[in-house]
Amino acid sequence: MNLDQKISYLADHYRLLAVNILKEAIRIPADFIDEDPRCGLSNHELPRLEYLKRTIIEIGAVERPADVWYDGFGNLCWIVQDRTDGIPAEEKSVIMFDGHTDTVNALRTRWREAIGGGIDAYDGLTDASKADVDFLEKELGYLPPRSEWPFLVFGRGAADQLAGVVSQIIATKILRECRDKGALRGVIVRAYGTVAEEDNDGGGPMYLLREELPGATADRFPDVVILTEGTGCAEAGAVGIYRGQRGRMQIEVEVTGKSCHGSMPWEGRNPLEYGAAIIVEANDRYRRFEGFSKDPLLGPGTRTASDARLSTPSDCAVPERFTFRFDRRLTAGEDPNDALADVRSMSSVQRAIAGGLRVDVRAPLYTEGTWKGYRLNNPQIYPGWVTPEGHPAVEAAVQSYSSVSSPLIKPGGTRGMLRHEPRVGRWIFSTDGVGFPTRMGTLAVPESKRWIRDGAFTYPAMLGIGPGIEQNTHKIGECMDSREFPVVVAFLARFPAMYHATKAKEAVAATYS
Repeated sequence: MNLDQKISYLADHYRLLAVNILKEAIRIPADFIDEDPRCGLSNHELPRLEYLKRTIIEIGAVERPADVWYDGFGNLCWIVQDRTDGIPAEEKSVIMFDGHTDTVNALRTRWREAIGGGIDAYDGLTDASKADVDFLEKELGYLPPRSEWPFLVFGRGAADQLAGVVSQIIATKILRECRDKGALRGVIVRAYGTVAEEDNDGGGPMYLLREELPGATADRFPDVVILTEGTGCAEAGAVGIYRGQRGRMQIEVEVTGKSCHGSMPWEGRNPLEYGAAIIVEANDRYRRFEGFSKDPLLGPGTRTASDARLSTPSDCAVPERFTFRFDRRLTAGEDPNDALADVRSMSSVQRAIAGGLRVDVRAPLYTEGTWKGYRLNNPQIYPGWVTPEGHPAVEAAVQSYSSVSSPLIKPGGTRGMLRHEPRVGRWIFSTDGVGFPTRMGTLAVPESKRWIRDGAFTYPAMLGIGPGIEQNTHKIGECMDSREFPVVVAFLARFPAMYHATKAKEAVAATYS
């Protein structure tokens, strides 16, 4: 077999191995939730990380145990390369795989109540006959016919993003097994299972840019980052190739009034009532699309109320303080400062101030420590990004999919099924990619890395491919179709050498142009 054939064969051959690793990664928090109810969530990932680290070594996804470790942030890191190819490290193409290992709250009790039994947030599918299929079909963006359920893996994190991390593990195993056919020639693959992404998108990459890349040699800087967040769409199809996403920010509004006894409200100033008016006006303005932009690729900016906390002495009192947040998605051309100013300018905010209340509108800091205790203390502003359609990474991605993924797929898929032809698009939600944009001049990035210049920011070429349907994430009944594993794994195992060849071809063409 040639390289393409061998990669496709091994990706398909290791599907059940990937399924078994994923099921255990989903299940593991069940062993620890009595002592740590947040096990598996952001900043509580260690038991899962330890399992994944052992697995990477045991299945031969690295050459030696020293090639897998934890960095100072708590990310799981591993590296594969051909140390015998005779190419100096600084001349190699560096491909980074990125997938987060934390999940959102499992809501295990709610799963049991809503689904009616047979599917558990940790144990997955235990008895299909007990599951409420009507509920699942209404809840999820896409669910294949019941006859195909043996291919599904259910559980919290199945679609977001544990299957992506497992894909990275299987792909690095295949890269090593195809070394003799050139899969690793001229490339270094640096894989990351990041932490705290659900709480603080891009925290793992932010740590890398802050602590490890300043002053680093060329073999540390990625040429291309492959984000393995799910790239399936319930309508457009599973496993797309994504080249951009909107940014996002948290907007926190703190309304401080004057507390008093509830029987004499005229003695106080009620922040809950004034704050509620701000939320209503913000919703009305969004529905009229006032203060928002739209981009042809990334789509429109959005805003929704996402959290609220009330400080009050009792339920029979005028509260002292009402604090709430908006989740603001920023499309291309939208500025975080303008988004803050838009909220500050609302008439309901001005009425609250005129009424004697204090209104503070800000982007809050993320101050939580990771499981290793590292605190980024970063503003909760996460820039969007776009890899231009003409970048060689996009060309290499399409070629990789066509060479090793398409042969694994029958033509003719509809809705959330796999597509034979590569589908290039963008994410609706956010990924670790928001951690890479850095202000120009902050890092001495080698020109050979072809980082993208985007206004005041620069970042590596980024692409996404991963198992899972976006509309199935964070849902009761979250699941992924394991038939997506071979398609994603094959792509990840083929892309590094394909990109290196594409870059080398460009260099030769430039020499003779």
